[in-house]
Amino acid sequence: MKPLLEVRNLTVEFNTASATVHAVNDVSYTLAEGETLGIVGESGSGKSVHALSMVGLIAMPPGRVVRGEVLFNGRNLLALSQRELFDLRGKEIGFIFQDPMTSLNPVLTIERQIAEPLRRHLGLSASQARKRVVELLELVGIPDAERRAGQYPHEFSGGMRQRVMIAIGVSCNPKLLIADEATTALDVTVQAQILELVRDLKKKIGTTVIWITHDMGVVAGLADTVQVMYGGRIMERGPVRAVFNDPRSAYTWGLLKSLPHGSQRGVKRLYQIPGNPPDMTREPVGDPFAPRNRFATERCFRETPPLVDAADSVSGHKVAAWYDLRQELAKLEAASHD
Repeated sequence: MKPLLEVRNLTVEFNTASATVHAVNDVSYTLAEGETLGIVGESGSGKSVHALSMVGLIAMPPGRVVRGEVLFNGRNLLALSQRELFDLRGKEIGFIFQDPMTSLNPVLTIERQIAEPLRRHLGLSASQARKRVVELLELVGIPDAERRAGQYPHEFSGGMRQRVMIAIGVSCNPKLLIADEATTALDVTVQAQILELVRDLKKKIGTTVIWITHDMGVVAGLADTVQVMYGGRIMERGPVRAVFNDPRSAYTWGLLKSLPHGSQRGVKRLYQIPGNPPDMTREPVGDPFAPRNRFATERCFRETPPLVDAADSVSGHKVAAWYDLRQELAKLEAASHD
């Protein structure tokens, strides 16, 4: 089956007055139709920038796509004009942004904001668009949808505003939906409702999803595939269960080890990855995680490891590492018993 999305060697920089920020470095992956991809990593790892740059949503300048291709249904998005991208965004590629209060226009009604892509991309009349707006608000679980459509963003709670953002994102039944930290600012109850809503919408309209988040638990419950990013690179990628149960990158291992466990008794200090995030103004050399990695070899500091199949693992599980994490962890285990 031909993939819906192919990202090839995507590299993005930001040129500032004092330095060049190497935000995304040689990112490549494919996404199948109907697949849900969870992208995790700490702030500054390139998660959001790489997704936004694919469809021309970073400011240029100072941003600049240095090289790469992004094939969506066989079309290279990076070669399209702004007009062509404008026609594509909202119709075939939908977005849910992190903070709905800043993404929604405070002086326009909810109806007008949801109706805009419907009229722009689908050519609906005012009455047709209003009917569809009410249907979408009901679809995302907003009660009394007909009345609430005439209200303004400030009259909605945070969870309800995020539901409105989802309604806008799926309004034209896009083939690809990109959610950028869509539940970060919500409490856990509302977050669970939003995730269940996305799962239901995925079943109903068959949308392919890229879910960008810091929350490993969200990815575990929602995604088919997880992609771990650090320093603008992909460190590990594969089926969620394979990566979470058998991590092969020291960075993935560190992230998972730092999570609290329900079975943990008493007060225990959570694991902390040592060191500091990389300085992205420096030209990337070697493994970006090497300075913080207790298992790093000399080669890690000199050469950038390619993303290759992890040994003795399930199909599709890939890792970028010069060391064998399984062997290193076995050595630690043996030393602890001595």
